[in-house]
Amino acid sequence: MAVYTDVSDEDLEAFVAEYDIGTVEGFKGIAEGVENSNYLLQTTTGNYILTLYEKRVDPGDLPFFIGLMEHLASQGLACPTPLRGRDGIDLRSLCGRPAAIVTFLQGLWPKRPNARHCASLGKAMAELHLKGLSFPHSRPNSLGLHGWRPLFELEAHRADEVKPGLADQLRRELDGLEKHWPRDLPTGIIHADLFPDNVFFKGEQVSGLIDFYFACTDFLAYDIAICLNAWCFEPDGSFNVTKARLMLWNYQQVRPLSAAEFLALPTLARGAAMRFLLTRLYDWLNTPAGALVKRKDPLEYERKLRFHAQVGGPGAYGLEYWDMAAGEI
Repeated sequence: MAVYTDVSDEDLEAFVAEYDIGTVEGFKGIAEGVENSNYLLQTTTGNYILTLYEKRVDPGDLPFFIGLMEHLASQGLACPTPLRGRDGIDLRSLCGRPAAIVTFLQGLWPKRPNARHCASLGKAMAELHLKGLSFPHSRPNSLGLHGWRPLFELEAHRADEVKPGLADQLRRELDGLEKHWPRDLPTGIIHADLFPDNVFFKGEQVSGLIDFYFACTDFLAYDIAICLNAWCFEPDGSFNVTKARLMLWNYQQVRPLSAAEFLALPTLARGAAMRFLLTRLYDWLNTPAGALVKRKDPLEYERKLRFHAQVGGPGAYGLEYWDMAAGEI
């Protein structure tokens, strides 16, 4: 359940009156997501999304997120566009929370992504990376390499409650990642959370990308690694090489990967698995019993981490670099 702050009819009507979007006709909480309170807002001029930013979001980061969505939308990327009120302000306050209204995107996120979904995602992700290069602002990745060790140390003493030996396993993995993490790869704005529920489709073609509240500046190929983890494993834990191949090849058609990026994919994928394992581990151990937020199993990402640790090279993801450079599949 992703509604943490209730909004009264009176507060809502006063808030909407600051915009030129007509009057309220409907208002319904959206259960998906875990970070913010989201509502489907229906007015006499159409459908919109109202978001109240909760305590886990740093208010200081909100101008970056809002500005990034405005920039990407102006560059033609299908993503929510923040609305400005009659006074020109896009980030306001509602019920004691920072709040914004954004445009409504048509489409559905895939509950069971197939290879064609992954192909379309690869193209859309590359377009996001290229369009983000002209965004004039940056934001460090607080959940990148330098954030993993402190996050691990918070729960190291309890990690073995989830799986015996997990603490030692994660400590060894962190040692290896810190030693072998790549340097000097192409950097830019990444989404950093392109899971299936943040990508809308019409049929099997991407119709929009949403939820930019983890967006940051990092290696562009790290976004690909996140998607290899989020899209290319089957429910039984097996890795689907066809999905990975199509994602990589279609990304390559829009933004060619360098040889260094391609060779770094196994390490980046291990790092991406570590990032989501650690945040899930923290939430698993700290979410109160009876909370409305559904905990996600950290061991799903422990299994993915072990897969990436044993691959023989980037070819395990379905393509050799010469295939990509030659435009062959």
